[in-house]
Amino acid sequence: MALNISAWAIRKPIPSLVLFVVLTALGIVHFRSLPVTQMPNIDVPIVMVSISQPGAAPSELETQITKKVENAVAGVSGVKHITSSLSEGSSVTTIEFHLETAVDRAVNDTRDAVTKIRTELPQAIEEPLIQRVDIEGLPIVTPARSRAFAASRK
Repeated sequence: MALNISAWAIRKPIPSLVLFVVLTALGIVHFRSLPVTQMPNIDVPIVMVSISQPGAAPSELETQITKKVENAVAGVSGVKHITSSLSEGSSVTTIEFHLETAVDRAVNDTRDAVTKIRTELPQAIEEPLIQRVDIEGLPIVTPARSRAFAASRK
């Protein structure tokens, strides 16, 4: 004899309806108990490498420091995106890792990569500062108006 669940459920609808009501009630109860926060705690693995060389021009920093740091950290496992910014006497490289990468491991791997190229960097630089970027408490999305929108509103 073949088990025909749909025919049995049509002949006896009460057990199916009771199961549906129980599962719906359990779903509502557990949905209400889920913790929901306005600012969820997410731990994005981002590491920043800051190197200062007082008096150096940005073009000089780019060739002597930034390119070498970018190439060194590009070989670190889990790197998602690398961005750098230069200003008078300062080079800041920000390395974003994939979310599954542990932050402590990302910082240590980045520190090791920069240490390996330390002898290739100019002697006049200050000691590289390698630190994790803590985004807790920072806004995830910042609203901004475009210039075209602002101009059209005048």
